[in-house]
Amino acid sequence: MKDICGRPMLWHVLQRVRAAKTIKLVVLAITTLPTDDVLVALAGEMCVPLYRGPDQDVLSRYYGAAMEYGAEIVVRITGDNPLVDPGLIDVIVQTHVSGDYDYTSNSLERTFPLGLDVEAVSMEALTRTHQEATRDYEREHVTPYIWQHPEMFRLQNVEASGRMRWPDLRLTVDTAEDLQLIREIYNGLCRNDGIFTALDVINFLKANPDLVGINAHVQQKGLGSE
Repeated sequence: MKDICGRPMLWHVLQRVRAAKTIKLVVLAITTLPTDDVLVALAGEMCVPLYRGPDQDVLSRYYGAAMEYGAEIVVRITGDNPLVDPGLIDVIVQTHVSGDYDYTSNSLERTFPLGLDVEAVSMEALTRTHQEATRDYEREHVTPYIWQHPEMFRLQNVEASGRMRWPDLRLTVDTAEDLQLIREIYNGLCRNDGIFTALDVINFLKANPDLVGINAHVQQKGLGSE
């Protein structure tokens, strides 16, 4: 709910996902904890369908949401990535469908900046994962069971090219420094709630290289430490 350009961060995430042409329904999947009640209000204001499930067992939450809303393909976007790109979502989904994959993402091998991550999962793969994954980190992080078992699932990675290939760039929000950078980007690019692209972000940072140093020292947590 931190403010970015006059709106909560999650508002920007939801707006950007809704702008993707391949997305039929956006569902906000949150916990049953009272601290998430404020997100219920935001979802209501934005007319975004809601699903509430377990806190740590995020896999169960995703599965429950997918079942309730009849999903055939689940596209996973996390709420701490306010620069997620609608066009990139479309590329991931189109690749997923055309190749009949179980799991498609742009993060199996890191070539895009961190924070532009998109995952598409077939309902069959999500169901099997929900039934078979037992480790805490597999339940918390939703998809590790899938991408750690390439012998069981058909996986596909989408790689960045040209200026978008910047794997060391950090565009997610875990720290105050991360938020500061995102605010600088939005202040530079946000115009009347319009949707700017990830390439716009890259070009903006290439033109303002000092901004990249704001959170360059932040180390991403591993699966076992989050």
